[in-house]
Amino acid sequence: MKKNLFYLFALICSMSLFTACSDDDDAPDYSKVIESEIAGNYKGTLDIKLEGTTIASGLPKNITISKAGNSTINLLLANFSLMGMDLGDIELKDCQLSQKDNSYSFTGIQSLNIEKYQLKADVKATGTIVDGTITVQLDIAAKLNGLSQNVQVTYEGTKMTGNESSEAKITAFTFESELVTERPVINEEDGTIVFKVDEDATAADLSALVPVITVSEGAIVTPKSGEAKDFSNGNKIVYTVLSEDYSQMKTYTVFVAGTQKVREYSFDEWTKDLSQTDEKAQFPIIGTDHNNPLWTSCNQAVMLIKTLGMLGGITYTGDYPVRPTDDAVSGKAILMESVFTTGGAIFGTPVPKVTAATAFLGTFNAMAAVTEGDPMLSTKFGIMFPDKPLEVRGFFKYTAGTPFYNKEGVEVDKKDECAISAVLYEIENEEETLHGGNIYTATNIVASAIFNSGDQQDYTPFSLKLAYHKEYDTTKKYKFAVILSASKDGAAYEAAVGSKLFVDNVSIICE
Repeated sequence: MKKNLFYLFALICSMSLFTACSDDDDAPDYSKVIESEIAGNYKGTLDIKLEGTTIASGLPKNITISKAGNSTINLLLANFSLMGMDLGDIELKDCQLSQKDNSYSFTGIQSLNIEKYQLKADVKATGTIVDGTITVQLDIAAKLNGLSQNVQVTYEGTKMTGNESSEAKITAFTFESELVTERPVINEEDGTIVFKVDEDATAADLSALVPVITVSEGAIVTPKSGEAKDFSNGNKIVYTVLSEDYSQMKTYTVFVAGTQKVREYSFDEWTKDLSQTDEKAQFPIIGTDHNNPLWTSCNQAVMLIKTLGMLGGITYTGDYPVRPTDDAVSGKAILMESVFTTGGAIFGTPVPKVTAATAFLGTFNAMAAVTEGDPMLSTKFGIMFPDKPLEVRGFFKYTAGTPFYNKEGVEVDKKDECAISAVLYEIENEEETLHGGNIYTATNIVASAIFNSGDQQDYTPFSLKLAYHKEYDTTKKYKFAVILSASKDGAAYEAAVGSKLFVDNVSIICE
């Protein structure tokens, strides 16, 4: 049946289908109407039926109408194709218009007799144009090798203004899913869109992914944006973009290109330093085991100020700077608030005017500042990390505090900012570590990223994509640090009182 249909259309379209619809003599003069209202390019769709059965529906196609005479038009359906076959142009020439109210009609009849293919066909065309909308019906009664076949082609379209875009592109393709670890990458040249997913994502997870798609202005994408598709088991989904003027069409093949490892930190669980008998010394700890916290904070330093500050004439009775909060994206979040610790010294070790609230992957040894004479040595940044980190993601919001104090403890006119950073560095042994004095300058740093921000009222996603300065070697040992600070220059003893950084749902994406 398909072969018969192919022959029918190929033969019809290889000829001048409608050589003369009617005579233009003594007909009404529609010249102005044709030029101003009818002639032009139309965009629409084709529906095709064979013996009453729909074999194609909604095929996008353009039709061009041009002036043939004072009351006649030409109609061109160019580059007609079906089932991937190019069947040429269909033309209706010198078609006589008739008018009823604001509706213009035209007809055409053609008989075919092609002995070579034993094909006989009577083709009847009828059409109407009303207020820029065109409908064309082709009724084809054919006999091919003695077999009778009836074909109907229906076209409906609207006249274009000429301002329609001819671009057919997917400009953005995203998923609002944490399972997608590497955002889709659009390759225009190859016509592909690839992305990576969490290695723990199941087939059921991947079969329900919902893409959000942005296309060129006025373009149409199929399947449409917001429609769930099955990307499991290596499935490749083909998306087709049709330009606004229907002149261009582009396809994209979308599929999962691999998996990645994900480490997630929700900050939902907290405990206290239960090793301290003095309740005011039991500072908040992230995690459920005070001996093995998931993240370390500057709370230990503030605990020493609370308990030993009197030895240096320092009194601080406020909150610990790093603590849990219900103001979160989900569950609990981590709140870091830079606090006024008055300044001074304990056992000769300087105490900042404002202690910048900080949480990080690593360990904290407040006594190192006393025993080794350098406060920077108290922060031991980084944990052993067996995977290659690519990106750190999460959500944050921030409010800068006031007043702002410089390292001399003098109030200055400066606006505070938060900082979120990540550093991967190579080590020879597990005892080796970077500290507050060299975490951003050491020669063994392999990759790093940093993000700064001023006030951000609502929770907003952040992303740190690590820039690799040296080649990653799977045979070597590495430590990885993620550092969250409510005052970006806090390590230099510069911060504002009350600067608040909220962070939630941090993920580390690894190769």
